[in-house]
Amino acid sequence: MTHSVPLLDFGAQYYLNGSGSAYVGGVWASSLRYRESNDQFYWIGCVDFSHTHIFTAPGSVVMEPGAPATQWNGHPAINNCYYDCGLLIDGDDSMYVSYGSTTINVAKLTADGLSEDYAQAVYTSPNNTYIEGSRFYKINSTYYILVTVPASGEWVLKSDDIWGPYEMRILADARRRMDYGIMQPSSMHIPEDAYPGGRVPVLAPITWSTDGWPSLDIANNTWPSEIPFPIETNKTVKPLTGKDFFRGPALGPEWEWNHNPDTDAISFDQTDGGLIMKTASVTDDLFLARNTLTHRVLGPASKGTFQIDLSGIQDGDQAGMALFRDSMAFIGLSKASDELTLQYVDGLLLSNSAGNNWETISNGTVKATGPTFKISGNYTNIWLRIDVNILPAFGAPAEIKRYANFSYSFNGNDFTQLGSPFILSTSWEYFIGYRFGLFNFARKTLGGQIIARSFELESISTEIF
Repeated sequence: MTHSVPLLDFGAQYYLNGSGSAYVGGVWASSLRYRESNDQFYWIGCVDFSHTHIFTAPGSVVMEPGAPATQWNGHPAINNCYYDCGLLIDGDDSMYVSYGSTTINVAKLTADGLSEDYAQAVYTSPNNTYIEGSRFYKINSTYYILVTVPASGEWVLKSDDIWGPYEMRILADARRRMDYGIMQPSSMHIPEDAYPGGRVPVLAPITWSTDGWPSLDIANNTWPSEIPFPIETNKTVKPLTGKDFFRGPALGPEWEWNHNPDTDAISFDQTDGGLIMKTASVTDDLFLARNTLTHRVLGPASKGTFQIDLSGIQDGDQAGMALFRDSMAFIGLSKASDELTLQYVDGLLLSNSAGNNWETISNGTVKATGPTFKISGNYTNIWLRIDVNILPAFGAPAEIKRYANFSYSFNGNDFTQLGSPFILSTSWEYFIGYRFGLFNFARKTLGGQIIARSFELESISTEIF
């Protein structure tokens, strides 16, 4: 959302400024559709299980390369949580939303698509089986709502009338999971619970029966290793791998701040290139430190490398590179007086116990130390690297584990591993997968800074782990 909306302006907890945090909060399975009649994109989603927010933007602007984020406009929230919602624009231009868990509801929106007209329940699962992740379609005058039984199966709800009654058939079940689990489907597109990496979009070919029921085109309950690409296009996208030199004037869409950033503490080096990150928090808790910059890990295995200019770091500062999630580790530098010490720290942990609001229960333990040095000459820049295997292991036997290795270099070529391999968590409760994270926070006073000169992402083989 932060690529479209300037701020996650949903409460003080989204700022890490002393009012708590929003881990495992925010948007849940939102929906995006284009409405041709008024040239508007509509984004709709429930936030914090409370209210539903709607943002709109003119399609003629959004679809232009480099469209500015300020083109998205927020509207008054709807006082109802459209949980895991799917937006549908019908043939007569009416707008509807499917949403809910166990009982699926349909809401008709007002003519402008910005508030609720009325809503009613249209389907309740048999035996109160838990279902969620509604995705709403109209195909050949028939209405379809695709729902998921979490990490177990996908159902199709089908009706000739938008208000039902809806019939149900199973689209996929646990025997047809890709590796270890799939979640929240849309037509031809099934996001997979692929922890430790997070949810991964998977294209699934379907066929249609003569009476309008879709089925997965899978033989012998085996997911195909290759699928013909369904769309021909001459459009290109930026490769996922490569090197970013942070030349500005803005970060690319592959970057995400952990919570809303303190923009006064970040800028671009207009002379030599690089992202300047001043300390924005005085804390001992990386989970509560502002301005941690994150980048999704590329699967099935990849390595990320930051080149960091340390010349502006000050006494008491902690800077480094983390494998960021609710259970994480980092390689970093701690400055005391005029000396920097390399450290490998693991065991940082958020609580996922009910009622604890994902509070920090451990700031980690130093498991290994590297050189202690002063900033001068060859010791102004350091390269920090994480090699990580995120091959899906959600629901796998306990003996199947995924690992990450942390290393450093003073010349960008010769790397030394620090600490033992870190065992990744494959739990689902945090929902977001592991991300590379760059951080810089103060333990004493604000005023220090680092400069991220570059970040390089490379694919690697899972066989090295």
